[in-house]
This record gives sequence, C-alpha cells and structure tokens, in this order.
Amino acid sequence: MHMAALEPLGRDDPHLYEEMFGVFLESIPSSVLLINTDLRVILANRNFITKSRKSRQDVIGQKLGQVLPEAIIEHIDMARKVREVFRRNQPIRGNRMTYRAPGIPIRIYYYSILPFCRRGTVETVILLMDDVTEHARLSEEVRRVERHLASVVESARDVVLSTDPDGLVLTWNTAAERLTGFPSQEVKGRSLFERCVSEAGEELRKVFTQLREADTSQTGEWELITKDGNKIPISWVFSPMKDERGTSVGVVAMGRDLTEHRRLEMQLLQSQKLASLGVMAGGIAHEIRNPLAVCSSAAQFLKNPELAPGLREECVSRICEGIDKASSIIENLLRFARPSSGAEMAAVNVVDVIRSTLQLVSNQAKIGKIAILEHLPDEPIAVYANASLLQQMFLNLFLNAFNSMPAGGTLGVSLRCTQESVLVNIEDSGCGISPEHLEKIFDPFFTLSPVGKGTGLGLSICYSIVKQHLGNIEVKSKAGEGTVFTVQLPLL
Repeated sequence: MHMAALEPLGRDDPHLYEEMFGVFLESIPSSVLLINTDLRVILANRNFITKSRKSRQDVIGQKLGQVLPEAIIEHIDMARKVREVFRRNQPIRGNRMTYRAPGIPIRIYYYSILPFCRRGTVETVILLMDDVTEHARLSEEVRRVERHLASVVESARDVVLSTDPDGLVLTWNTAAERLTGFPSQEVKGRSLFERCVSEAGEELRKVFTQLREADTSQTGEWELITKDGNKIPISWVFSPMKDERGTSVGVVAMGRDLTEHRRLEMQLLQSQKLASLGVMAGGIAHEIRNPLAVCSSAAQFLKNPELAPGLREECVSRICEGIDKASSIIENLLRFARPSSGAEMAAVNVVDVIRSTLQLVSNQAKIGKIAILEHLPDEPIAVYANASLLQQMFLNLFLNAFNSMPAGGTLGVSLRCTQESVLVNIEDSGCGISPEHLEKIFDPFFTLSPVGKGTGLGLSICYSIVKQHLGNIEVKSKAGEGTVFTVQLPLL
C-alpha cells in the first residue's frame, strides 16, 4: 500500500501525467517551445503564444525560423545551437537575445536550450525564454540614476563624503580631494576623525553617537587638516543614511569651506569697527579732553614756584588721575580696534568685557541724554571667547540702542546664568522695531537708518560673532515700546 503510494501517478494513469505536465507548462511565467530534430515546434505554452501575438496554428508544426524572427535566428545562430544540444546532450544556459514581435515594443530575453531525453536519447529540445525587459529597464534606470548622482557629487564644489556608522570613510568626492590634498584611495577605510583637528575629533564622535540614536541632522563647524598640515574651517551638515528598513547604516556629510567667508567676515568686521569709531569719535575726544584739561590746569599751577606744598601735591595727584583715565580710555579703544582672529579664543570674564565696553560709550550716552542702568554681578563669569570680538558685539548692540533713542532714554544691561549658559539682556526704551522688519534685522546691509547714517552690517556682524562662539542671539520688540536683545553664550 505504502509502496504504491510512492509510485508516480503517471505510471498508472499516463493521461493524468500528461494533463498535469500541460497544466504546469501553461502556468510557468517563462516562454517555452518544444523543438524536434527537424527544428520544428511541436509544443508552445500560453506565455509564448501571448507574447508573440500568434495563434497556436501559426506556431505548432512550423520551423523555428518561421516562429522566431529571421534576424534573431541568424544573429544568435539559434539553429546551430539547437543542433549542438541534440548532438552533445548538454544544455546551453543564460544567453541574452532581443526580440520584437510585430506591433509590440522590443523585449529582452534570457534564453536556455535544454535537452529533453527519453531512455538516454535526446528526442526533443526545450527552448526556455525568460522576459527580463522590465528588469533590464529598471537596471538601466538605476545605473542612470547612479551615474547622475555620482556626477552631482563629483561636480559639487563642496565636500561630500559618506562614512559607516563608526566614521570610517566610504566615499570622498573630488572637492574633498582638491581641498585637502588627500586622494580618495588614501582616505577610504580610514576614520574621518583623523582628518580633523584633535578637538574636533572628540566632538564629531559625540555627533555620530547622536546620529545613531536620533533621526535628525547635526551641524557644526570643525576644521579639516590638509595634507601639508594646514587647517581649513569647514561648516558641516551630517545626516543619517538609512537602508530600506530604516536602519542607520552610515552617515552622509556635506562640508563648505569657510576660508573665504571668514576673510570677508573679517573685512566687514574691520569696516564696521571703523564706522563705530567714527560714531564714537566725538564722545571719545570729549572724554579724553576732560582729563587733559584737568592735567593742563594742574600743570599751570605747578609752574608757580611759590605754590603751597599741599596744593602742589593735589595738582600732582590730579595729573596722575587724569593720565590714568585717558590711558584707560585709549587702552580700551586700542583693544577694540585691534584686528582679531579665532586663534585668540581663551577664558574671558564676560562681566569685565561688558563693563569696559560700557566705559567706551559712557560719554556718548551722556551726550545723548541716555541713562545706563547696569545690573551686573560682582563675581566673574567665564566663557570661552575672543574678548575683542565680544566687545565689538556688545558695542554694536549698545550703539544700535543709542540710535533708537535720538531724544534720550534708558539702556538697561543685565546678566543672569542658567545651568549651561550666560544670558545678557540689553534693553532700550527706543522707538522699537515693527514686525515686518524684525525678521530682517540680522540680514547684511539691512538698515532702518537714514541714507549715509548706517551700513546695515552692525547686527549681522553681531549675529556672526555670537554664532562663532556657539551661542545664540534673540530679539523682542514692539514699535514705540523699545527693544530687548538677549545674547546667550555657553559657560566655560
């Protein structure tokens, strides 16, 4: 009973066997032709009949050359290959041919010729054809997209690279090669952190950790080291690279060389300093003239040989005080006017910077009938900064406030600390800023001052300086009610 169940069905019922074979042949998605030794088609399945747009009468019993286009038969030498399979009893697999039936577009097939044996003799040959037109089209489309993307990446003037999740470089475009001097062969498989300055490497490791944990891009400015040892400031955008399941498989990084931007920024900074110096010139001249007048008067008294000793000592003291005051003003002025660079970053007491800047503009405030309300702590508050740049930023904000109060008013300067930052509020009682202008005030060359009275660079430079110190600047204002600027800087 069990032995009988194991025997093929066709041994007892050949008609059932043939029927099942026919059902199988009709259901497979490939085109099938059964060819005899005379190279005539003795069987064709539904797939071939449908795609060739012929009837079975037009196919069965016909020569292979009448069923397939003569050009195909000759181009791939089909007749010879079929005879070779009959003779050698060896299949021919995986060849490609292009087929066009009347009235339909070109189709691409991979075909195999298989011997069909009975009792060791090849009685017929099966021509099996798989339609790969759509697959080939998609493959070509993929290749076209890949070539296009590669062209975009290689044509980009910015650095474009990709890494694995641990920061090992996978791709390194032409702009990166040109900028750093490192060819891609020397960089691929090496850590991106090695190409950056040591401080940046540690920060980038934290960025990569955040990219693995969150599906958001990370930005920052970190320097690249060139092959000759130079350092290039780069503005980076790092984005997680996902596979089709949404799993993070790497990082795509785009970097822009900031060298020219920094140079222009420095030029703008210096030009704005000169403009600020012009605004302060009258006030500073008056401020220095006062101690000089005291010194001059005291010196006139000292010319009198009969001057009483007590008065002589007082004159000397007044001269020394006047000289010290003038020296302090000049020192602050020189510190402000001196060109600065990012290399001068150090621990800075932000309270001292604010107070020295207020001293620079104190006489300007008196002339403009502006009362300065200072609420600053006595203890030092340290930030990692360039003192001269911070002074430039605060000075621009103070002068901007003065300009908004042409008839006088009050300027409030206060400071408070959070757990990670120091917040400096600069509040004026001036004319305020309308809502339509508020979002543009940090744009370069945007100014509400009369023509010839402002460059429109002051607040944009303030914004740039704050961002260079990894801080933030916000503004709140209403027309006619004054303005509050809040500068946030990271604590040291």
